[in-house]
Amino acid sequence: MDKIKILQESIERLDKLQSNIYVFVQDTKGNAKASIKYAYDIVRVLNENEYNASIIVEEKAYGGVSSWLPLSYEDTPVVSIEEGNLEVRPDDLIVIPELFAHVMEQIADMPCNKVVLCQSYDYIFETLKPGATWSSFGFNRAITTTFEQKQFINDLFKKTDVNVITPSISEVFTKSDKPQKPIIAIHTRDQRDTMKLIKSFYVKYPQYKWVTFRDMRNLTQEEFAMSLRESCLSVWVDDISGFGTFPLESMKSGVPVIGKVPNVKPEWLTEDNGIWTTDSNQILDLVAAVFRGWLEDRIPNEVYTEMEETVSKFTLDTFTNDVLSVFNTIREERKTQLEFTVDKFNELETEQND
Repeated sequence: MDKIKILQESIERLDKLQSNIYVFVQDTKGNAKASIKYAYDIVRVLNENEYNASIIVEEKAYGGVSSWLPLSYEDTPVVSIEEGNLEVRPDDLIVIPELFAHVMEQIADMPCNKVVLCQSYDYIFETLKPGATWSSFGFNRAITTTFEQKQFINDLFKKTDVNVITPSISEVFTKSDKPQKPIIAIHTRDQRDTMKLIKSFYVKYPQYKWVTFRDMRNLTQEEFAMSLRESCLSVWVDDISGFGTFPLESMKSGVPVIGKVPNVKPEWLTEDNGIWTTDSNQILDLVAAVFRGWLEDRIPNEVYTEMEETVSKFTLDTFTNDVLSVFNTIREERKTQLEFTVDKFNELETEQND
């Protein structure tokens, strides 16, 4: 039977790591986004370890990431759906972010393996129709970034197997060998919140009008890292953050973090590795108090020690091991599924011939 031959060839490709892995990303039009870098990093690790992985996008005019990530990322293979050359086989794998449930629905009938990449739990239902689940479209496995998000997903979708791949914090983030400046790096999900916080601070604490706040948007990774290195403090407000890259990048740069604990608290966040609050109204007072502490050299060494210990866990080696472990599991699981289907076809053929 042709079906049996197709499945046997797919099993062979899985064995030889010849199957295609497509990781879908949106076009951010040149704007830096940690979730996009995370997807690219997964593809890069897979390709460096004999897999055949690509970024997949909707339009031919995809802007790419060369305007904000290092030039080495330009070598990452990119496939466009609009070009119409995309063909998938039973052994291929498509990874779709949680935000794009409408894309999941569009490819529900494709014969390939399918996985959800859930970095932002708050976007799960953004385009998912009422009553629908990921399993409705053949997505029975998900990848996420923290165990807290894994628990959140498991509570929602009982039939979904969830794996955690912890992001790495790039080595481009390092401590400065020069004295830090009276600059406060600030990163919020909504730029309106950034401006509101800055203006409110200057009004409430006019004695600190000489302090510079730096909005960390629209910077290349190198500019971002350089700006963090010379800052004395960082402020992070993101209620729906799934992982929290910015505070960890700050910690790796030796910059104390003042932040609001997000709705789903990541497991790396402890009471000792930053100055945390659950009340956004306290942020201004905390910034003023900690900045004064920095001026007077009164920030406890324990804070810096805890920062170093926290960020030491997010290495490229750990990330690589997570990626390979998860995708090897997915590959072996798919191989078992196809082998089972081949056996069923063979049994049916034998019965028909008897």
